[in-house]
Amino acid sequence: MSHHEMPSNTTCSRFRIQHFAQAKEKGQPITMLTAYDALIAPILEDAGIDVLLVGDSLGNTVLGYDSTLPVTLEDMERATGAVARSTRHVMVVADMPFGTYEADAFTAYTHAVRLMKAGAHAVKLEGGAARTQAVQTLVQGGIPVIGHLGYTPQSENTLGGPRMQGRGDTGRILREDAHALQEAGACAIVLEMVPADLARQITEELRIPTIGIGAGPHTDGQVLVWSDMAGMGSWAPSFVKRFGEIGESLRLAASAYVSAVREGSFPAQGHYKEQ
Repeated sequence: MSHHEMPSNTTCSRFRIQHFAQAKEKGQPITMLTAYDALIAPILEDAGIDVLLVGDSLGNTVLGYDSTLPVTLEDMERATGAVARSTRHVMVVADMPFGTYEADAFTAYTHAVRLMKAGAHAVKLEGGAARTQAVQTLVQGGIPVIGHLGYTPQSENTLGGPRMQGRGDTGRILREDAHALQEAGACAIVLEMVPADLARQITEELRIPTIGIGAGPHTDGQVLVWSDMAGMGSWAPSFVKRFGEIGESLRLAASAYVSAVREGSFPAQGHYKEQ
């Protein structure tokens, strides 16, 4: 395989930062899902995913919080390490949690280094023009950065909850933020819950790829929370397509186990040795 070709996750090649640009140039959609542990990450990798995002959504999906705000840097280090150690070919991107990058660029770099040491290949942070100094500092220090615009969950208290962003005049600001992040050195930008027409416009204007979530079909890639995608819970956002019903399958398996133990059919011969 020449170095100009896109990697396949069935080979020994890893999806790397240069492949973002190559994917956009070739019109090859980028696939991204979240992952938080060594149980799920290799399964998603085997499915051919390009990028695994160790999202601070683990606060909601794994840790039982009602938002991402309580997630700590230590939480993210532990999850990032688990995903990185259990995969070989995907690019591992770690979210920078709330409170670890907003104050100043030096603080952002210090905390991002910890995520890279845990095994990340890039970090993601939320916000637009106000984050450009942090993005520049990280990139200059050898840390690839993915931006995140639109609905940014860490700012839910100032945004008024999970609401569509970029309608009306705010669309111009969002476009300006996207360009600011690109010029600061971001290698890609996640667009969350923005109108599809705006997402298309930003995607066409930028040199770097966009990855959408609830932003329509015109971005350069898509990302979902894996448990939403796989049907683990009873509820998912309206922009999610459930590609499976893993939650129900797990419930049925556990129910069958409970019944087998209670009726004495498990363990049966073949599941143990007499001596």
